[in-house]
Amino acid sequence: MSADEKTKKLNEIALQLRYDIVEMIGVGNAGHLGGSSSLAETIAVLYFDKMNFNKDKLKDPNRDRLVLSKGHAALIQYAALCEAGCFPREELKKVKTLNGLLQGHPDLSIPGIEAVTGSLGQGLSISVGMALALRLDKSSARVYTIMGDGEQSEGQLWEAAMAAVNFKIDNLTAFIDFNKLQATGPTKDIFYIPDLDKKWDSFGWNVIKADGHNVDKIANAIEEAKYIKGKPSVIILDTVKGKYFSFAEANAAYHNGILTEETKNIALKDLDAVKAGA
Repeated sequence: MSADEKTKKLNEIALQLRYDIVEMIGVGNAGHLGGSSSLAETIAVLYFDKMNFNKDKLKDPNRDRLVLSKGHAALIQYAALCEAGCFPREELKKVKTLNGLLQGHPDLSIPGIEAVTGSLGQGLSISVGMALALRLDKSSARVYTIMGDGEQSEGQLWEAAMAAVNFKIDNLTAFIDFNKLQATGPTKDIFYIPDLDKKWDSFGWNVIKADGHNVDKIANAIEEAKYIKGKPSVIILDTVKGKYFSFAEANAAYHNGILTEETKNIALKDLDAVKAGA
């Protein structure tokens, strides 16, 4: 597959993941449309290009691990696992129901999920432990963890950040979904953390910035991080919350908003327009 073909394929996957998100939320239900769609390209690149991930070898000790620390965005991870063939598509219509496999936050009962997350700030700690264990096992596997920008106000996160540098954990790559919004409004208005790149650099991490909606730039950033030795890397993803949904872009109301019949139809039309212009 040529580079152009791979780019096209990954963009198609990212778009399909957004269709899946809309299907999972449905009409009259609350769902994390905004923070899930801002991660579509990153999740597509990880699961379908960069990670050592095989649906038939989910317990392979040498598999790469992905910990979604911002567990409220579980819909985007569920979409990827479904597209990868980890469970039937019928499960997408049963999200957050008693007879469904897929719950509101990641759970170990779901094939392909590596950690129970959702309490913000804990995912990086879990990932540090995983990465250390893999190093003790002399495994070539890598650990990836995805955090939100609102999550950066959590104290446990920074303890884990210091530990990762102290133990020189270079098989760990973290991402920050820098979409500038959290549940109730702009992140800067709720708990302002200026110069995130400089802050992580001051903690000793290798810092990379990338356009979070450009699959090639995301892939290049992940490759760059692999070759950094002696310290962990963090990729700050410049993203738009609710990307490609006209009514939800940069709109905190769709952090966990309810879709009506009208907004669901608009969402599908928005995606159809992107597909037609691809």
